[in-house]
Amino acid sequence: MSVSGFGAGPKGGLLLVGLGRQQELEGLAAVAARLAAAEGVAVRQLAGAGDPDAGLAALTGAATGPWLAALSVDPGLPLERGGSWAEALGAWRQPCLLVVRGEQLDTGLPAAGAALLERWRVPLAGLVQVGGDWQPTERRRDGLPWLGWLPESGEPDIAEIAAIERNEQAMAALRQVLRGRWRVLQAA
Repeated sequence: MSVSGFGAGPKGGLLLVGLGRQQELEGLAAVAARLAAAEGVAVRQLAGAGDPDAGLAALTGAATGPWLAALSVDPGLPLERGGSWAEALGAWRQPCLLVVRGEQLDTGLPAAGAALLERWRVPLAGLVQVGGDWQPTERRRDGLPWLGWLPESGEPDIAEIAAIERNEQAMAALRQVLRGRWRVLQAA
């Protein structure tokens, strides 16, 4: 698969971020791997979650092409040294993709996460829902920059042809929108 849409422009990548406790964020690496495989880009590991500057320097410095990586901590949590990951992401102008789990949609977390990243001027590619029922009318109504939906692996019953087609359509739609947002972020 060509990376002409997502990876076009200067080297760099997207950092997937989520909100919640650490055990709730464990699936971010798998989401990054799925998106990277679909786009044909590298999956990078973010080392040193306690030191954003060192972690981002290592992540972005060694990159030779487009990549995806996942942050294993909530970007709004305060750091021992002061500040937060969100603050560092804004200072580094690191583009991010906010991943929201389906069960978080009945909370204010999607809006709060988008506001947090906006507060620190983090280039936000948009929000992606993982799992749950995708309700485009509801997502448009909340006014957030939703890019689309990804099913959780194995959801719904993979044995059903309709479910497989829905999963493929969701991934194709998400990839198309993500490529467009990536081009906008790269031009900024």
